[in-house]
Amino acid sequence: MDKSRECTDIIKDNLVHTKLVEKATVITADVDTALTRLAQSGKQFDLVFADPPYNKNILFDTLNNLVNHDIMKDGGIVVAERDVDDPVPLEAGFLKLYREQKYGGTVLSFYIWEKASNEK
Repeated sequence: MDKSRECTDIIKDNLVHTKLVEKATVITADVDTALTRLAQSGKQFDLVFADPPYNKNILFDTLNNLVNHDIMKDGGIVVAERDVDDPVPLEAGFLKLYREQKYGGTVLSFYIWEKASNEK
């Protein structure tokens, strides 16, 4: 998903080249609209890659948006790409930070969805 039609067109082209069109759905929408649609469809995911804009201090909001829409399977992973200087939450709802990997000025923050363990 991406709110830019140009970006989603590139994603669709890449899916054609990789022969993965039948296994993907591309949504052109802002994150809240797309997550609402996914939640309403009842879909849940094992893996989500989030790449909010750098230096906007919105990673926490993005993670909370995922939590509020409840689209993750228990034990699912969220990989959030961020700038090395962006603040990083240790948790957001059921998402808990468990690993980070730095690549130059970029950091991948790995979160695990632990809803079942919190409900016991």
